[in-house]
Amino acid sequence: MCSSYGFGGGPRGLGLTFDLPPMHEPDSRRLLEAWAREHRGRARITGRLARNLNPIIHRGYGERAVELGWWWLHDGAEPAPYSAFNSRDDTLLRKWRAPFQRRAIVPAHWYVERGVPFGLPGDELFGIAAIVTPVPQPGGVLMSYSLVTRDAVGAAAGTHPRMPLLLARELHDEWLDPERPGDARLIEDAVAGSERLALAVEPVGAAGSADPAARERDAAAVDPLPTLF
Repeated sequence: MCSSYGFGGGPRGLGLTFDLPPMHEPDSRRLLEAWAREHRGRARITGRLARNLNPIIHRGYGERAVELGWWWLHDGAEPAPYSAFNSRDDTLLRKWRAPFQRRAIVPAHWYVERGVPFGLPGDELFGIAAIVTPVPQPGGVLMSYSLVTRDAVGAAAGTHPRMPLLLARELHDEWLDPERPGDARLIEDAVAGSERLALAVEPVGAAGSADPAARERDAAAVDPLPTLF
């Protein structure tokens, strides 16, 4: 489920937008621009050898910050030995209770499901809900993260039964608030608030084409095989 997504780039060769605070701040913008150049706007699951890190927004240090995180939740200093790049909304209070108390937002313009890239009309930048765990590092802390998923609706449901949980912007502050406990009410509000965005998601690029060759070219351009563990 959702093994690739992107900030800029993608099947439409998008430019970058920075309208999720604090992405517009000079240091954050430079970090995002450098990441987009290096990775051509594509986020991949982080592997042990290919240590590609991806942008996240969080408040783990008190103030809202943009930094690069490891896309696979860690258990202590090591990547979790089970699948931990996606986490279902309906298991956040059981399997993911501890990391659900630390949350982040992943900025994206598109995501890929089974070779089909999806985005919002007008190529709107959106924030995907994520949960995080801090990873001790020499000289600091690295955040690892997992994307939260929900039941797919609308056009996305025709490709896969799950889709990323796109957070409504009015819920960004609450989701990131480190003083806000992760509980059933937060999940309910996040899922209910995501409904409009989830229904607006549509295939982008050649994904909706009737030409199989065009779909294959599009998928190859945005959905490389992830580096797993």
